[in-house]
Amino acid sequence: MSTLVHRSIDGRELVAERRQQFVAAATELFGRNSYDATTMKEISKQAGFSSGLIYSYVETKEDILFLVLQNLLDSYHVEIPRSLENVSDPIERFSAAVRAYCQVVDVNADATLLAYRAVKSLCSERKGELMKMELATNSLVADCVQACVDAGYFRTLNVHLMAYQVVLVAHGWALKRWVLAKTVTLDEYVSEAVDSFLHAALTESGWKQWYGNKAEPVGREEGFFLRPDHG
Repeated sequence: MSTLVHRSIDGRELVAERRQQFVAAATELFGRNSYDATTMKEISKQAGFSSGLIYSYVETKEDILFLVLQNLLDSYHVEIPRSLENVSDPIERFSAAVRAYCQVVDVNADATLLAYRAVKSLCSERKGELMKMELATNSLVADCVQACVDAGYFRTLNVHLMAYQVVLVAHGWALKRWVLAKTVTLDEYVSEAVDSFLHAALTESGWKQWYGNKAEPVGREEGFFLRPDHG
């Protein structure tokens, strides 16, 4: 629960539960009507409460926006480590991290779009806090990239840059889902993304590790990826 958002009542569990309800309601309304056009009264009503109750848990609409974006970043911190549990192979861990990131974006598409559209409405202190959280989140991906480099499976590359390329691809699903979802599923989108990253980064050792036990051919009929020993 954020210390940057004040409340006027005690009870951490109740506060967390109520705020989560307001976050869910606000995310929907901000996505439908925009942040600027949505009122606190509408958020409280959407959450199923009286118009005045919301002020017991937050003070301003900016509080709600901050909580929405914080909730999104918290989801990455939960889901990415969860996806890596019991996965030891570095390339498999990288693939799992990419997939988990994209799945969080898919579930939180409205909040992801909101991060691009409305973060300018936050004060500098809150922007700074979210930036710190984002860096910590992206380090979860960067650590997987670094592990692949250290194992000799990825070529020497800019780990920080590749992590952000993963983030941008994941965000792309939310930004362009209106058209992408007409032609591909999320699973297909992620698989294509992982293949693209691996094709660009794998060393010969990495190719053997990743594709060594996979059936032929590797990839699609058009533009599929060949192993090094295939020319």
